[in-house]
Amino acid sequence: MLVAELLVASNLITRSSAIPPPRPASAIPAPTPLVVGDGRTVRLISLGGERTDGLLTRIAADIGAAVGAVEKFWGTDWDREIEVIATDSQAQFVALAGLAPAGHWEDIAAVSVADHVDFAHHRASGQRMVFAPGAANMSDAALRIVLTHELFHLAARADTALDAPRWLLEGVADFVARPPSPLPADAAANTALPVDADLDIAGPQRQRGYDRAWWFARFVADTYGVDALRRLYVDACGSGHGDFETAVHRALGTDTAELRARWARWLTR
Repeated sequence: MLVAELLVASNLITRSSAIPPPRPASAIPAPTPLVVGDGRTVRLISLGGERTDGLLTRIAADIGAAVGAVEKFWGTDWDREIEVIATDSQAQFVALAGLAPAGHWEDIAAVSVADHVDFAHHRASGQRMVFAPGAANMSDAALRIVLTHELFHLAARADTALDAPRWLLEGVADFVARPPSPLPADAAANTALPVDADLDIAGPQRQRGYDRAWWFARFVADTYGVDALRRLYVDACGSGHGDFETAVHRALGTDTAELRARWARWLTR
């Protein structure tokens, strides 16, 4: 069974930058394409029966809006073909997602992966979004979040370094995917800037870590503007990125001390 749906919507992305070994072409049946947006081709691949067919029917209904949300934030210079695979077993999901077979992936709804990224030529090959069997149990709202979140990772893949700060990757992806909601009353209990370690502690602490990364992205957009959040992503997460302090100065025109002060005030608004 999946864990709490919004935790899944964030937690699944910890593996979105993985580059697994290329899969054999014969492993995937020929899909039926769907055209959305300004001519992007979506290939929906069902590896099961009615269960995976039903999941892809729901994804097909939402993929156009997901593309629109990603394009609104990120722009249109990314893959024209989008491959979505719905797996019928956990073994299929682990194999096609390139996850370690011995890992515990039961709470993962989907991943976005690529076979290879050529940063020099701004190109990613073998990109795909792979949905676990349990994704069929998600509510429509949660599935839309996961789909849009993963699609952002696919769109940003060729501009995202493998050693980029994971918390910022996840926070920005959730900013694109999740509708705003009021902060909890205790949001300001921790006013430190997020760090990757916040995502590594299992259970409620990890869920709060993902939420705080999302709140931070919202804070940057609210305080400095949506374009500034995109610049911060590029400067802090792009190929050849420097340290976070430098990225903050370049993208936001401030330093991390002032950034944290404003972040603390935003959390208590």
